[in-house]
Amino acid sequence: MKLQVAIDRVDIPRAETIIREVAASADVIEVGTSLTKEFGVRALTPLIEAAHEVRPETAVLGDIKTCDEGKYEFDLGFDCGFKYLTVMGSSSLGTLDVCYKSAAEHDGVMMIDLLECDDQRIEKISVFPDAVYCLHTSVDSGATADPVGQVRAFKARYPQIERIAIAGGIKKDQLAGLAAEGVEIAIMGSAITKADDIAAAAAECRSLCA
Repeated sequence: MKLQVAIDRVDIPRAETIIREVAASADVIEVGTSLTKEFGVRALTPLIEAAHEVRPETAVLGDIKTCDEGKYEFDLGFDCGFKYLTVMGSSSLGTLDVCYKSAAEHDGVMMIDLLECDDQRIEKISVFPDAVYCLHTSVDSGATADPVGQVRAFKARYPQIERIAIAGGIKKDQLAGLAAEGVEIAIMGSAITKADDIAAAAAECRSLCA
């Protein structure tokens, strides 16, 4: 299982500092939605460069949450150096389709954010085999009480979806269970980025993802 560390609601210098502390352990570093909204996608390329300076194989995700203009936004994000980009599962099938094609053309990955998507909607959009589907409990709604159970139920309901990520208040003692359920990416934010020792917290969480 991969560890994704989400960085958000900080300025660019602070984001770069955190990136340099976690890049040795994180498989994916997420440049969060608030960062992309406040500073713009092009302005964040130095953060990608910082991650690759520490560990070239670390991927960087732009949490742009595309809901329209999919080709333009995904082409831009991939051209700026992001490996993963996010699109909302509530978007039109047309938007999801052009984002998926852009990811394929750029050797990138489309992550579909399933925030507030009901069963009928998920069934309808479960047609992109190379996409990562992200189970996401919103910050405003609070943490997921049982992410392991949530993943288990999701896999039983949608066996056709093979690539799963999960976000929303994930704790380190839940990582082993998520890995056992076959989760591809566990996404953690403040549990790492607000730790007293960020680098040590990232390393510990990474060790629990094996």
